[in-house]
Parts: sequence; structure tokens; C-alpha cells
Amino acid sequence: MRPSGRQPDELRKVSLEPGFSAHAEGSCLVKFGNTHVLCIATIEEKVPSFLRNSGKGWVTAEYGMLPRSTHTRTAREAARGKQSGRTLEIQRLIGRSLRAVTDLELLGERQVIVDCDVLQADGGTRTASITGGYIALHQALQTLVAKGELPSLPLREQVAAVSCGLFDGQAVLDLDYAEDSRAGADANFVMSSSGGIVETQITAEDVPVTAAEVEALTRLASLGIAELVRAQAAAIEGF
Repeated sequence: MRPSGRQPDELRKVSLEPGFSAHAEGSCLVKFGNTHVLCIATIEEKVPSFLRNSGKGWVTAEYGMLPRSTHTRTAREAARGKQSGRTLEIQRLIGRSLRAVTDLELLGERQVIVDCDVLQADGGTRTASITGGYIALHQALQTLVAKGELPSLPLREQVAAVSCGLFDGQAVLDLDYAEDSRAGADANFVMSSSGGIVETQITAEDVPVTAAEVEALTRLASLGIAELVRAQAAAIEGF
């Protein structure tokens, strides 16, 4: 039995609220159960130096956790003077995931920065950031289309992410902290709406993961992401 009482293939309650910020070009408050992340997309009419005069745009991300997003206060990384390796890994993952579904040539020489700030953490902050970050990105790019600055939306398809893991020997979907802290293996899957895999991260905590277990985790992730993609589409359509 899972601590939450959920079925093995059951997501936490998911909430996607686009347009949460009054000032940003795109935004989304995403909730995966008790994990809450605010995703904000900002458009800049410039690109990194390595893309100047290339005709291509760029999508990047920044990620951070508020000091009391967890049970005890964690000092701000800005106060410590540098970002942790975990923060750098996660924000690079978010950026790669969003770029995977963006037509950077159609975007033109402009950059979209997606800021993902964890307001409350209960496991799965990176997967929530990617899922909500896509909505913020979509909304920001839609503003360019509405202004006539882009002929069409430079997004090929949707992208979402979810965690899976082995808990008490069983493959389960969308781990919260109580499960993640005790999991025999945990995994993060990033997939497109067509079912393509953008990235997977699978880590064994005890003994090596078998091929059959990887297959079971992948199957669960596919089911979960299909549900998240539907929720994204409904949130975008309803905004």
C-alpha cells in the first residue's frame, strides 16, 4: 500500500493554472499534490552570443527552491554565492526538455527564459516544472503570434514529465516525498505528446534495476504523461 493510498498507476491531484502572473508574457502555477511550482516565461529580443546572426532563437530555464519550500529553511543560493549542482542539473533538464519541442528557427533571434520557482516541495519538483513550464512557454509564444510577430506558434508538440519508482518492490507512478525517500529506485521521464522520449533518468538506490522493471516504469510513465498532456491541453484551451 502506498502511503498516500493511491493506486500504483495513479497520479497525485494535478492542477495547472495558466496566466497566474499579471506581468509575465507567460505563466503557470502547477501543483502535483503538495508540490507547487510557479513557472514564469519571459521573452527577450536577443539571444546568447553563440547564436547571434544565426537566425535561430533559444529557450532556457532557471530553477530554484524558496527557503521554506521544505520542512526546514534552506538558505537562498544567492546568499551562498553559487548554485548547487542539483539546481544546475535540474534547470538544464528543463531547458533541454522545452527546446526539444520548440522550432528554434521559427522562433527567430529571440530568447525565452522560463523561471521555475518551487513554492512547496513534496517530491517531483523537476517534473512539475517541465509540465508547467511548457504551459508558460506556450502562453508566451502565443503572445508573439497574437501581435503578428510570428506567423505561427513555434511549438511542434507538447512536452510533460513525471516521476516513477520502485516502492516496496512495486512500480508506482508520480512519487511524493514519502515514497521517494524510501524508493528502491527512482526515475524521471520526459516525453512528448506523441509519445517520444525526450529524456529519462533512472537511479537504483539499492540493487540494480532489471530490464523488466525499466519496462514497467516506462509503461507507467507513458500512461501518466498521456494524462498530463490532456490536462495541459485543457488548461491552454480554457485560458
